[in-house]
Amino acid sequence: MTGMRCGIGYDTHRLEAGRKLVLGGVEIPSPRGPVSYSDGDVLSHAIVDALLGAANLGDIGRHFPDSDPRWKGVSSRVFLEEVRQQLATRGLRIVNIDAVVVLDEPRLTPHIAAMSKNIATALGIEPAQVSVKAKTSEGTSPMLASAHAVALLASENS
Repeated sequence: MTGMRCGIGYDTHRLEAGRKLVLGGVEIPSPRGPVSYSDGDVLSHAIVDALLGAANLGDIGRHFPDSDPRWKGVSSRVFLEEVRQQLATRGLRIVNIDAVVVLDEPRLTPHIAAMSKNIATALGIEPAQVSVKAKTSEGTSPMLASAHAVALLASENS
């Protein structure tokens, strides 16, 4: 595998009262959190899908299926770390990641730097290689959290 490779990822979860909200590995104070088999971290899930797609390795469900009890309630950091290892064994390095979280509330701006840092640490890259942005749905999807991500990989030979 040579050259540059680009992948796109997306994830969404319904929000429910009384659940924890975790984005990019950061627990964010919120009255609602995602309904999910793992921790429901839509940001990390979208990034995992983008990285897997760029490496032509399928999607998050193929590698971490909700039919496998090992993944029940697990931190999505584990998914990021596992994908990091898969990329390394294939001689691929992460050039950068660009992601956007769509969530009406709470406001995410105070947490963006921590999210970028957590993701970068899990992937063994610099925080400057991880761009995280936040948008609202403008009231169209107040009971959902979603994220989109794009990842650029390069072959170690490039």
